[in-house]
Amino acid sequence: MRIAIDFDDRVGIAHEILAELARRSLNVTAVEVDPPYIHIEAPALEQAGLIKLRSQLLQIAGVRTVDVVAMLPGAQRRLYLEALLASQADPVFAVDASGRVIIANGAAVTASGMSEAELRASSMQQLIGDPGLLDAMVDGGYHLPVREIEINGEPYMLETLPLHETSGRVAGAVMTLHAPTRMGERLSALQNYDAGGFEAILGNSPEIDLLKQRAARMALVDAPLLITGETGTGKELLAHACHAGSTRSAEPFFALNCAALPENLAESELFGYSPGAFTGALRGGKPGLLELADGGTVFLDEIGEMSPYLQAKLLRFLNDGSFRRVGGDREVKVNVRIISATHRALEDMVAGGHFRQDLLFRLNVLTLHMPPLRERPGDILPLAQFFLARACAQAARPLMRLSSAACAALLASPWPGNVRQLQNVIFRAVTMSERLVIGADELELAQAANPAGRDMTGEVATLEQAVADFEKNLLQRLYGDFPSTRRLAKRLGASHSAIATRLRRYGIC
Repeated sequence: MRIAIDFDDRVGIAHEILAELARRSLNVTAVEVDPPYIHIEAPALEQAGLIKLRSQLLQIAGVRTVDVVAMLPGAQRRLYLEALLASQADPVFAVDASGRVIIANGAAVTASGMSEAELRASSMQQLIGDPGLLDAMVDGGYHLPVREIEINGEPYMLETLPLHETSGRVAGAVMTLHAPTRMGERLSALQNYDAGGFEAILGNSPEIDLLKQRAARMALVDAPLLITGETGTGKELLAHACHAGSTRSAEPFFALNCAALPENLAESELFGYSPGAFTGALRGGKPGLLELADGGTVFLDEIGEMSPYLQAKLLRFLNDGSFRRVGGDREVKVNVRIISATHRALEDMVAGGHFRQDLLFRLNVLTLHMPPLRERPGDILPLAQFFLARACAQAARPLMRLSSAACAALLASPWPGNVRQLQNVIFRAVTMSERLVIGADELELAQAANPAGRDMTGEVATLEQAVADFEKNLLQRLYGDFPSTRRLAKRLGASHSAIATRLRRYGIC
């Protein structure tokens, strides 16, 4: 039985309490004194004996209560500490001032390849193979900058936290090891927490429906994927969706814009670098996106802007899944799916000698083309309505709507910037407009096309005439590619009867 005695702290009271248990010949296996409590474990003590013992103990000056407890506080803390350490997926060591391992969790035992007893008999210097580690820890007050180490042939990022006694003297440190894959999982979760699947690709036009169907099938094929399309069409969104629909969906996803960084920075971001690789590098080195994404997907946007040197290094990785860090001599092998995207014609770049043909063959195993917004006019107004509602919420404005003239102007625009341009136009109009109804003049569409081939503000007398001219022009343009009312209706997402009526109205068929 375990009991907790609440007492007024005074000299000799703990001795008197224990003397009473000794007088009764009770074997005490554990005692914890933490005023105003003393906790005692006496296995032979039973309920009947407790009643008599309590009566005697309460007669000792200063003893207030005697209660039964389920577990001694120290044992409870040890149990919870062991459970806490066991739940940590990262290897965690606690070392004393000499670097000797005192405590290690299950992940640390697994990482070291030793038994728990062998691990506790070793030191961190032996485990890491760095005799200078202890001196560096002592010089840094047992607090080292994050650095890369190797244990049992595997790389880890080492993080240290000094342990202090109540007097302030450093008694050792807690050392946590972060594997690149674990770091990648956390970074990916932070960066992509709101990334959706195919449902995040807005639009119900036949082109988008067909694209989603093709992409869903290709997502399941574990092979390189090349996404083509103009700027602003949503290629990265499609890459996210393909990752979410793949067998790697639970693994990390990282993106690198090849056009946004110079060659040396792009190389270190993608492949990482070893300690001392260049001036300004982290002392312990740094894993690249390929290591962080091991098991997952890396999206290379604007792959056409990649330098010839990086093209060769990427080709080598695609051949066997291995690479070397910048300034490193160790081969790193990872399992990563590459999804790339470009708005440029890579075949023309190959012909001009600006892109490697063998790399194109490796990247272009699967291909998806993101259609420009002008080729799916049926999605323009639904997208505009979606962006309008979101912009109103972001700007804390009442829900606004688009006028008929504004809708006609949106449909008439060629949208060289595609969906991104449409989103910006709507957000700017919501921000600047003082009315609840957005007019065509507030959209600031300087490049809006005139479907009738004339100045709408000059020669068109009415809005109805402008809309009719646009509608007629659109139907005439599409009817040649979809020469039946049913096919044209499906293309425009409208009913067969509505399209047939309009075709007859404009004398198209």
